Amino acid sequence: MAVMNRNTFAKDLEEGLNAHFGMAYRARPDEWSMIFDTEGSDRAFEEEVLEAGFGAALVKPEGSAVGFDEGMQGWTSRYVHETIALAFAITEEAIEDNLYQRLGPKYSKALARAMKHTKEIKGAAILNNAFAATAPGGDGVSLLNTAHPLLNGGTMSNKLATPADLSEQAIEDLLIQIRKATDDRQVPISLMAEKLVVPPELEYDSIRLTRSTMRVGTADNDISAIVSKGVFSRDPTTITRLTDPDAWFILTDCPEGLKHMRRVAMKRGMQGDFDTGNMRYKARERYSFGWTDPRGIYGSEGAV
Repeated sequence: MAVMNRNTFAKDLEEGLNAHFGMAYRARPDEWSMIFDTEGSDRAFEEEVLEAGFGAALVKPEGSAVGFDEGMQGWTSRYVHETIALAFAITEEAIEDNLYQRLGPKYSKALARAMKHTKEIKGAAILNNAFAATAPGGDGVSLLNTAHPLLNGGTMSNKLATPADLSEQAIEDLLIQIRKATDDRQVPISLMAEKLVVPPELEYDSIRLTRSTMRVGTADNDISAIVSKGVFSRDPTTITRLTDPDAWFILTDCPEGLKHMRRVAMKRGMQGDFDTGNMRYKARERYSFGWTDPRGIYGSEGAV
């Protein structure tokens, strides 16, 4: 006759909890992954230096030496990883009374939702604080600002100078700003818009503005330049946990924009406690959110 000892029981219980955790965690797509690029990390924090390219190439007269240029290093952005963890326990008495079959799946699903919710909050916080002077980046100003300092002097802007609500005209104004973007040596970089990012309150407006072939809200038959030109390569993204109902954003193809640094991927584990007899189940991961180059996102806080 087969006998299940405590170790076998714990292993089987852990496998079941892992399965329920995974199903609950994957039940909805990650919103943060739709706006952040993920990179790996192997230390407590990462520092990224914004690199400025070369200036214009020089004319080399016949027989003369070739000219040289030196790269310029800009501001340093620091990504400090946080440890996010939570656990629950199933008491020895609940195990004795066979309640673990009901409590285990319930608790593990709740734990998965809690871990997912926290990560979404952390990601959304970057945009929720994008206009706040209290949340500066490596260059000393907020993520969305009209006065990002350039290495060779001057400033650049990645927000509308006059805040405006989401509209066809406001989008076009910001797209022109994106098209005219330069690097820190003020060399045009042919930056391209990728998609709108909006709160739930602007979800349906964003769809109308980016999919309607005719101009939204007009009686004429003018085409929508935004749609006919195919400005956005991806559909709008709605971030549920954005707190400002009027703020809206445009992600660009800037390669060093918004980033999610993964230090330790999600780990789950279970352990018995000798003193209480309880079985404890834990989830844990380490990561950070931030940005290196503010040209990765443009936006407006809406009309004020």
